[in-house]
Amino acid sequence: MSTSDERLLDNPARAALTGPHAHFAERRGRILRYPVDVTPWLALPDEPDADDWADVAALAGPGAEIPLLGFRGRVPDGWEITFDIDGVQMVDDGLAAAPDPEAILLGPADVPEMLDLVERTRPGPFLPRTVELGTYLGIRRGGALVAMAGERLHPPGWTEISAVCTDPAVRGQGLASRLILAVAHGIRERGETPFLHTGAGNTTAIRLYESLGFRLRRTTAFLAARAPEHLTENRAVGVS
Repeated sequence: MSTSDERLLDNPARAALTGPHAHFAERRGRILRYPVDVTPWLALPDEPDADDWADVAALAGPGAEIPLLGFRGRVPDGWEITFDIDGVQMVDDGLAAAPDPEAILLGPADVPEMLDLVERTRPGPFLPRTVELGTYLGIRRGGALVAMAGERLHPPGWTEISAVCTDPAVRGQGLASRLILAVAHGIRERGETPFLHTGAGNTTAIRLYESLGFRLRRTTAFLAARAPEHLTENRAVGVS
């Protein structure tokens, strides 16, 4: 990919919600977000001003906690930072992407099991409609879902691999690696490039991703902030 293409990943939620995921976008002014039962990510402009922050607060609601993927600036007075951890963004740099014969396509009927697996493994946000964001693959053993991975943010030309998780009872068997490569294969088949995020302190995951063929593109931040309890302005919310 060219450097200009990679710049889309500097603000991937915004690039997705103004691109392939525009049909999900809820909008207020310059602020975009996914429906709250799809994924919690909200997209700021690259340089938000006071009006943008007012729109964030009004869109999310008084006192709401708002994830701000990759935001490194200062939040306004009256906002409370509730979560702040360093992260990394990694991109495909030679993945041996391939389909997996044991991987099955997961859909809405599988969501209760997917939510249960996520609850037990904590890979990151996964909600009742997250499965609508892209392809999710899983592996079953004895009929039970024991591993999965899928697609989340979708900037033009890119697709994020997310919700990579394995039941503790079957860890160490390479299931996560197989599913990552299988999801990456589907992304590549569309002519797109896989990328992903993880915590900067998650050295085990970073080593795994590097061994599979991902390279570190940039450091980032996983930040959440709580909106003020009292809002004054009232503007209509639109859906793109």
